[in-house]
Order: sequence, then C-alpha cells, then structure tokens
Amino acid sequence: MTSPLTYAAAGVSIEAGDELVRRIKPLAQRTYGAGVLAGIGGFGALFRVPSGYREPVLVSGTDGVGTKLKLAFALNRHHTIGQDLVAMSVNDILVQGAAPLFFLDYYACSQLDVDVAEQVVAGIARGCQMAGCALIGGETAEMPGMYPPGEYDLAGFAVGVAERSELIDGCSIVPGDVVLGLASSGPHSNGYSLIRRIVEASGAHYTDDVDGRTLGERLLEPTRIYCRPVLEVMQSIRIKGMAHITGGGLVENVPRILPPAVQAVIGRDGWPKPAIFDWLQRHGRVEDAEMHRVFNCGIGYVVVVAASDAAAAVEAFGAQGETCWPVGAIRNRGSGEAGCIVT
Repeated sequence: MTSPLTYAAAGVSIEAGDELVRRIKPLAQRTYGAGVLAGIGGFGALFRVPSGYREPVLVSGTDGVGTKLKLAFALNRHHTIGQDLVAMSVNDILVQGAAPLFFLDYYACSQLDVDVAEQVVAGIARGCQMAGCALIGGETAEMPGMYPPGEYDLAGFAVGVAERSELIDGCSIVPGDVVLGLASSGPHSNGYSLIRRIVEASGAHYTDDVDGRTLGERLLEPTRIYCRPVLEVMQSIRIKGMAHITGGGLVENVPRILPPAVQAVIGRDGWPKPAIFDWLQRHGRVEDAEMHRVFNCGIGYVVVVAASDAAAAVEAFGAQGETCWPVGAIRNRGSGEAGCIVT
C-alpha cells in the first residue's frame, strides 16, 4: 500500500451523493403541501396529521417494482419507473380508503450515476404529485459490488390517513353487489419475470410493433395511480370494497377483500383486453388461467358497490377520467369454491 485509502478509492463517492441531493431537493419540494414540517436534508422528515379527522388512522404500505427494472436497464429508460414505485404503494393503501400523505424511497446501486438517479427520482416526484402526497425523504445507498454495473434497486414506502369509522374492509359485501373494474395502463409492475421469459423464448425484440407502439414502450408504460379519482368518487358513492390488482391477478387479489361466504364471478368478456396481453398470451402460449393468475389483463383496480349504485359509480369514474366497466357480480360461495372465478 503506497497511499492512504479513501472512501472514493473503495468505490463510494460522497460528492456524487451530495450532487444528487442538490438536484432532487427542488423535485421533492414541488410535492410539498401544508402538512410537511421538514423534508429532505434532515435526519428525519416531519409531517403533521391533517386536521378534520375525529379519529384518524394511519395506513402504511411498502413495495418495489420487481424485474420491470430489468427492462428499464435494457432500454436505458429511467424516467417512468419512479411512477411505478409510487403507484404500487399508494394504490395499496387506497384499498382501505386512505388518502396518501407522504412517500419515502430507497435507491440502491453499486456505483451512483447521478443523471440516472435524478431521472428516477423525478419520476417518483411526478408520481407523488399524481397521488397527492409529499416526497419527504429517502435513502440513496451506494454499495460497491452489490449490483451489476448500471443496475439499481428500488423500494418505496407510503403512509396515508383515513377516518376510522370510514375504513373500507369489504365486510359489508353481499351477494348481488356489482364488481367494477378500472382500466389498467398495461401490465403495470407485475409479471415481468414471465414477460421477460416470453420475450426471450419467442425471439421478439423490444422494437417490435404492438398495436402502434413498440413492445418496449408497451411494457414500460407506467402503472396507473388511482388515488385522486377513487377518493373523489368515495365522496358520493358508498364503496364497499376495493382491490389493487397486482401479482396474482384478479383471481388472487379480489378474494382478499371478500367475506368468506361470498365469491366474485367475473366475466372475461366484460372489458376489452389490451393488445399487449393478447401479444403476451400468444407469444408465450400462456393458458387463460395462468394469464388471470399473473397479470391484471386490463383491470388495474377493482371496486365493489351495491347494484343500485353501479350505474352512478361508472358515470362518476368516467367524470374523473377513468375507464370503468361492470365486470362481475358477487354470489354466494359454495363449499370448496374459489373466492374469485373468471368465466
């Protein structure tokens, strides 16, 4: 050893980390509302619980974006993956009727590329603005040797608030209720290990055309964030239960909100299946049951309402810019029957 060792010589650049913080501070500050008391830069962020709640309940969620990141690396497209990260957590806490308050992110890599990280965080900030929450903190971890060059990992954490008496848990769902489906923007952030295997096995290229756009563009379309429209519709329509359609598709996620004595019967002809799912099924020779167990197949979010409210709910979601279809109904569940079937 001829000279003293430094952190930089070990592969960690404090200067790069400082530069990233300098760049992302204004991005985060654009998401701030009245509740933010202290944000990025301190040891801990501070947020004031909103007034107007008699018995506020905090609802938390955490998630990542899985191997969709591999597509972002392959296509060198990093500006939308942050929206995916936000969507996966805020859509989850929305299920119980919570309005998102704030979000934190974790970005890990072996060598920090400030330009790439800035693109990712810009997408996170944009997602927070769409969800109506503040990006108040996070962690950037530069860990030499932990990841292949040019790759990174992401995790996100969301906290929202709901009135305790207005929490939505699905317990009031009964036979005769209607299942509504809100359109997804594509596969969202689930099933990408299978997607990448299909692309590889079929010999397809991300530049191939799929219904007027490249395959890569279709697959990297960011996850839709449903918070603002759903919270708005909740003001006029009694929503009995909701489900975020993530890994497990309709057949695994819808039963999570149902009482044990009922099942959801969903008709596969109740909505138009987007072209990307037809492409995946055809090129992967994926059976129908597997498609509905892995992918959202065009339905990114499910809402259950009374039959008497269904038409008004569809209209209300349409007024909020959401495409909404009545896709099924709640029935009595027989012994040994699944909680959700797609017919």
